[in-house]
Amino acid sequence: MGSLKVEHICKIYGKGENEVRALDDVSFTVPEGQLAAVVGASGSGKSTLLHILGGVDRPTSGKVFLDEQDIYALNNKDLAVFRRRQVGLIYQFYNLIPVLDAEENITLPVVMDGQKPEPAKVEEMLQLMGLTERRRHLPSQLSGGQQQRVSIGRALFTAPGVILADEPTGNLDSKQSAEIIALLRRSNRERKQTMLLITHDESIARQCDRIITLSDGKIIGDELTGQGGGADV
Repeated sequence: MGSLKVEHICKIYGKGENEVRALDDVSFTVPEGQLAAVVGASGSGKSTLLHILGGVDRPTSGKVFLDEQDIYALNNKDLAVFRRRQVGLIYQFYNLIPVLDAEENITLPVVMDGQKPEPAKVEEMLQLMGLTERRRHLPSQLSGGQQQRVSIGRALFTAPGVILADEPTGNLDSKQSAEIIALLRRSNRERKQTMLLITHDESIARQCDRIITLSDGKIIGDELTGQGGGADV
């Protein structure tokens, strides 16, 4: 489905005295099917890393390979298509379209790709996310947990090889957080998807196969948790 390889990524903002190295020579590999957590203090470079891995923000230097495809060798148009088809992004604040209902938000990547969603796949995803009875509800009519389920359904709908999640439980209570992590773990195991999850919650990180720790834009720790999967740094 998808392996992720990062080679010597640097991201620099500003110049001279105002220069900030958000990422400083970061390299690692996430093998296919591994669920890895990225942890670190605020400002450590976690979100910057996720945006670069997802093709949202270009690095100052270095390379990102998804299934051996150097994604930043693509032009902007091809990169947008690649990102839409091969990468699923899950955000802390859901990023749902307020005028679209739950089903329309979930199927949006397929529609944007000029395709018609397959009814059977729509039903399967709504059922998996526990949203069958909420399919015609707008985001404003859904709870935070339900909105995050829509966000996850949207990320999973095209069956991308790589899922990137930025604090997916940051706005949820403990019960909702547990449900969301269980959904991600289920998809990771059943679909053999590669997942990278940013979290500040150590208990959530410990449910992942691997924990990568960032500090000041550098990797200072990389450990397996015993949950499964393998590290390749």
